[in-house]
Amino acid sequence: METVKFDELQLDERILRAVTEMGFEAASPIQAQAIPVQLEGRDVVGQAQTGTGKTAAFGIPLLQKIDPHSKKLQAIALCPTRELAIQVAEEIRKLAKFMHGIKVLPIYGGQDITRQIRGLKEGTQIVIGTPGRVMDHMRRKTIRCDHIHTVIMDEADEMLNMGFLEDMETILSQLPEERQTVMFSATMPAEIQNIAKRFQREPVTVKVVKKELTVPKVTQYYYEVKPKTKVEAMCRLLDMYAPSLSIAFCNTKRQVDELVQDLQGRGYFAEGLHGDLKQMQRDRVMNSFRSGTTEILVATDVAARGIDVDNVEAVFNYDIPQDDEYYVHRIGRTGRAGKEGIAFSFVVGREVYKLRDIQRYCKTKIIPQAIPSLDDITAIKAEKIMEQVMDLIRDTDLTKMVALIEQTVLTEEECTSLDVAAALLKLSMGEENEDIIESSRPARSLDDLDRYGRDSGGRGKGGRSGRDGRGSRYGRDGREDREDMARLFVNIGKNQNIRPGDVLGAVAGESGISGKLVGSIDMYDNYTFVEVPREYAGAVLKAMKDVKIKGKNVHVEKANGKGR
Repeated sequence: METVKFDELQLDERILRAVTEMGFEAASPIQAQAIPVQLEGRDVVGQAQTGTGKTAAFGIPLLQKIDPHSKKLQAIALCPTRELAIQVAEEIRKLAKFMHGIKVLPIYGGQDITRQIRGLKEGTQIVIGTPGRVMDHMRRKTIRCDHIHTVIMDEADEMLNMGFLEDMETILSQLPEERQTVMFSATMPAEIQNIAKRFQREPVTVKVVKKELTVPKVTQYYYEVKPKTKVEAMCRLLDMYAPSLSIAFCNTKRQVDELVQDLQGRGYFAEGLHGDLKQMQRDRVMNSFRSGTTEILVATDVAARGIDVDNVEAVFNYDIPQDDEYYVHRIGRTGRAGKEGIAFSFVVGREVYKLRDIQRYCKTKIIPQAIPSLDDITAIKAEKIMEQVMDLIRDTDLTKMVALIEQTVLTEEECTSLDVAAALLKLSMGEENEDIIESSRPARSLDDLDRYGRDSGGRGKGGRSGRDGRGSRYGRDGREDREDMARLFVNIGKNQNIRPGDVLGAVAGESGISGKLVGSIDMYDNYTFVEVPREYAGAVLKAMKDVKIKGKNVHVEKANGKGR
């Protein structure tokens, strides 16, 4: 589709000025299609999702029709949640910045209704509200419909899911017949189609094609887990990637509460968000998350609607969503404002087939990964500390520090600079990681954690890969050294900052075999051995030609003899 600039859409100069100030140059696909049709006064059915620019798609033509000299209510926009109503109102206010005399009022449950009544009496041209509270004002006659010429239903399918169908129908039936009705919905279930037939006049359908809905700046991984190991898996990933802000999505309110309790018990700063929370609680949770006091927000899909936080670094699909489109909504919470994001999905049993459907829908690749061992996490923490150390060495004058160490430590205590560096690394990593480093019990999987016990923070001790004098062994499901397994040689290892999970992800991701089928991974300084089912060895070798792991070219061949 051709790029359409806003100055080609015959918009009011004041709106164009606001759009330019907001940093927009070209219209998004849904805006380019929907705005001209609405400016003609036609009813519209827009099929678009969050992140496609649909608020401006209906907000711009709406503002162009508003008479700022009349204080009568001229338009209503219905939204499923308080958060979305506030967000829509804020964006329309930004678009109307240079249109003096236009007042936009969000109304929703949980806020003092007398304040809303006062705002309505003072004169409001545009109301953005949730169906229940709009109905309440209509019953009180504080919302009068006589002069309303435009009604907008934003995320109509979500209002349907939340039980607002009758409210929507009641509101629409009480509005003037001579009006413009605009509806936006990500999906078009039968009930929403019926509303369009009953309350719209020859609507024009506009929609964005599905390929517009992918999130290219989000790296997506999935992990095959058991229900009882989900929390441990999430904690390991949090420790390994250390995102500053992350959102975890659950399918039920009960699961939200349970996960929050588990995470808080392990020392993480987590809070939950779902429909059972009172408005004051929701506000507190969101303010805490935006400020960074809460690092992990655990939410249901409906409760997360309207959340607009740019610096979310990671999204966890703790439960696989039931609807493919919810997956797009979820991972779209990260990778915003030009930044890169990462999404982790936990798959239990046959859910892997559901994930394949999602992958086809998104036209993207969701890469299988192995849950990182505690050894991996320890190595990553040490690596990050050493990167900070090297940055200091390159960019900072350490002359005084060197003199201090030479005077007080190397001379008086008779220890080497390497001893001092090792001691400082131990202090930086903490006692928990030191215990992991010194442990010799080789728990090979998350299931082994129950056998080897947990520390006070809930993380398993000794749950690391076993080490011998030759290298690291990453055993999977006891498959190592079986006759039905073929051993492959990979010419890359620990010295190239490669971890077992990287090798597993490459083998499974490129060949298409399940990560569960991969056997032990023996990692050495400059090479790695990996076991795969003998029947798949040829396919794996073929798939691994010209493959890169973490940007490095690799060569894979069948191992021979004991050494290879």
